[in-house]
Amino acid sequence: MVGVCCALELQARGHRVTLFERGEPGGETSSGNAGVAARSSLVPLNHPGLWQSLPSLLGNRGGALRYGPAYALRRAGRLAAFLLQARQQPFERTTAALDALIVHSRQRHRHWASEARAQHLWRSDGWFYLYRSQQAYAAAHPIRASWSRFGVAHETLDAHALRSVEPGLGTAYPVAVWVRDADAACDPRQVVQAYASLFVGNGGRLLQATVQHLSPAPGQGWLVHAADRPEEQVDEVVVALGPWSPGLLAGLGLKVPMLYERGYHMHYSWNGTQPLLRPVYDTGAACVLAPMAGGLRLSTGVELNELDAPASLAQLDMAERAVRTCLPLGARLDTQAWKGARPTLPDSRPAIGPSARLPGLWLALGHQHIGFSTGPGTAALLGSLVDGEPAPFDPSPFSPGRFRL
Repeated sequence: MVGVCCALELQARGHRVTLFERGEPGGETSSGNAGVAARSSLVPLNHPGLWQSLPSLLGNRGGALRYGPAYALRRAGRLAAFLLQARQQPFERTTAALDALIVHSRQRHRHWASEARAQHLWRSDGWFYLYRSQQAYAAAHPIRASWSRFGVAHETLDAHALRSVEPGLGTAYPVAVWVRDADAACDPRQVVQAYASLFVGNGGRLLQATVQHLSPAPGQGWLVHAADRPEEQVDEVVVALGPWSPGLLAGLGLKVPMLYERGYHMHYSWNGTQPLLRPVYDTGAACVLAPMAGGLRLSTGVELNELDAPASLAQLDMAERAVRTCLPLGARLDTQAWKGARPTLPDSRPAIGPSARLPGLWLALGHQHIGFSTGPGTAALLGSLVDGEPAPFDPSPFSPGRFRL
């Protein structure tokens, strides 16, 4: 999503753009998320409440967050930096920055969806946080306080009120929060493909090729070296490779301090008499359930591990068991679980802008859980910086220079 939106934005600004895709557009990380574009996402995983839950998380048995012990030892410095960002002052800087990015992205999503004739893939009636007890709801008060501080539209519902707007949930959850400031896509992959088709239809050049490395061109510009293709010379390069960005940039001497918040999803049938209409976050099961074209998608919490470590389905199995105690979840529809990696920087803010060290190199990477929803805003910010125009919101919190990139 991020790369396709950057290509669209730069094209709209009059640049001749070639988009290198390692697979099909939307076929990697962008295809596997819950499809939610919500202002509630301004609160990152490393928020101040993380300190209180840290002792239980270290047991490595919960559904919300797990980690590979060997990975944690190898990446101890990055994990420590991630935890330090959960203090109040850096948290407030991050939430303000992410809210600006999310708000602008929602506006641009609607623009690109209209241009690509993809409005039918979106609905705009919010999503729910579900709580299995009043105590769990009360414990999440700091997160709701953050939403209120930024004016995120939300309301608390009891079981009866929840059932009136989402009949498929029944009365299993005594309290829920309806986040009104949220849109949801029924097929994230199709959304990305629609935007990519718009790019091509407007004259953009799309190449399915894996870029192996970049090198400065003689005189000026860059040489792009892709597998099974002759090298191509370009004036400037935008790297928006998500979790694969560090591997490419390492060849240029840039060390990206990325963490991988891996996640899994599985599609299910639904045995209820009423369908689920909107995405829901079952906080007790630590998973999101989202109606999708391929069935009801259950997306898991976070697994901190290496990008290519073998799959571990413990969180998926745990979430499925927990959901079945409350909802009429049907059979699994996929032959195997989807696995992906959310690319996260220590402060949970993406790097958007020019490289501080290499002229003509631009970065748009590290979007943690919200790359699908914030791709358009990322592109709008990047485009304004490329053209030397006033930015649509403060670019400084996203500067790649904060990590010496």
